[in-house]
Amino acid sequence: MTRIICVASGKGGVGKTTVVSNLAAALARFNKSVIAIDGNTTTSNLGIHLGISMYPTTIQDVLKGRANIRDAIYHHEDGFRVVPADVSMEKVMTPEAHKLLDVFYKLVGEADFVLIDAAAGLGKEASSSIKAADEMIIVTNPEIPALTDALKLTQMANRFETRNIGVVVNRIRKESHEFPINQIEDFLGAPMLGEIYEDCKVRKAISDKRPIVTHSPKAISAQQFMSIAARLIGEEYKVRTPRFNKLWGWLRR
Repeated sequence: MTRIICVASGKGGVGKTTVVSNLAAALARFNKSVIAIDGNTTTSNLGIHLGISMYPTTIQDVLKGRANIRDAIYHHEDGFRVVPADVSMEKVMTPEAHKLLDVFYKLVGEADFVLIDAAAGLGKEASSSIKAADEMIIVTNPEIPALTDALKLTQMANRFETRNIGVVVNRIRKESHEFPINQIEDFLGAPMLGEIYEDCKVRKAISDKRPIVTHSPKAISAQQFMSIAARLIGEEYKVRTPRFNKLWGWLRR
């Protein structure tokens, strides 16, 4: 059965697209069939992250009825498929929920997972993706502004009867001003899917247009993404913290 999951964030800059690309790569490493869709048709980023931003047929062409969804699916070298969005100003649009729903459900049976990289924020573009999906993952940072907006996403999902399957807390620095990780579940009313530490290797992977999961698979962040993917499919994955990370954590106490 195909799971259609919208990955959403209440505000920009929390690393939502990074989460989508890495979950796609991680699930593929668990031998799952994955299609990642850029649902952000105004400020598209997924294709840029994966090095496929200039492909001829995109999600906008499909939504406008100019192409079949299968014409916009491209194979990524890391074992999953991608439906990119056009990055040009000429193709900027705000899709209707029912059109997205039609696109998503044409992919039922085509993959184990369809991951939608929703537009950031709480506007119509983001709400259309949430409404059209069956499930939602919230991506946030451990900071009050991001968490406050994430709480509004929970309320939006409830209104659309989209199942909120959990939260990924990204870019954790373990600094004193951060909201306590062990309190985020209660704050958002959603289970914790996983934690991702701030990792300079992620920025290098993005620059190289690869998910950290395949770019640097031994990195702590790569293992944390693998752990989240494992949780989505009901498997166990043990994160092995490198000695440097353990030492750095001890020095910062």
